[in-house]
Amino acid sequence: MAKLTIDDLKKIKEKVSKETSLRDGKANVKITVHMGTCGIAAGAREVMNALMEEMAQSDRQDIKVVASGCLGMCSSEPNVTVEIENEEPIVYQHMVANKMRQVFKRHVLQGEVQTGFALARI
Repeated sequence: MAKLTIDDLKKIKEKVSKETSLRDGKANVKITVHMGTCGIAAGAREVMNALMEEMAQSDRQDIKVVASGCLGMCSSEPNVTVEIENEEPIVYQHMVANKMRQVFKRHVLQGEVQTGFALARI
């Protein structure tokens, strides 16, 4: 296998940055469900399922859903990060299916941060 050069790494970085940026493409909202082993053990799959149900009902095409690894705050799992273009990202903690539905309907669709569930602004 050939070794990667610095230029190769820069190209990979640029490609990934473009794919994950909210400004590129159609997505104005990015919702990340942190699904490391600690998150899954705490119920992240149920949170993701509830989110996907809400997405199907909303028929919004500008929302990107991403599964990622652990956020590094295992004691607050399951965690969900909501990023809306031109706003500060919000990390929600101790999520369950009903909390995810409320965050989706009120924060994502209506712009009302659910401070009672929020862990931090990033």
